[in-house]
Amino acid sequence: MPKIALIYVGAAVAEIAGCFAFWAWLRLGKSVWWLVPGMLSLAAFAWLLTFVDSEAAGRAYATYGGVYIVSSLVWLWAVEGMRPDRWDITGAVVCLAGAIIILAGPR
Repeated sequence: MPKIALIYVGAAVAEIAGCFAFWAWLRLGKSVWWLVPGMLSLAAFAWLLTFVDSEAAGRAYATYGGVYIVSSLVWLWAVEGMRPDRWDITGAVVCLAGAIIILAGPR
């Protein structure tokens, strides 16, 4: 797997885990202590995106958006036990294709 793919996947896992910690606290009644690793995870997410080789942060973030969507659906299935449906998968493929166009487009 290329380095950039590892960065984006790592950032997605960190962001989703961090956001899920807040979800667990507010929506699932988990302890407020869930926020400590959640905030550390969100900081790791932001830090990882600084390693993307792009001349503009916005372009790196836009590309990351497609990876985030796919990763969120993997989380939905692996952690929450809900299998993505055909509309989830179709939407994710469209978003990932857009992310690739943004990152790899000739400039």
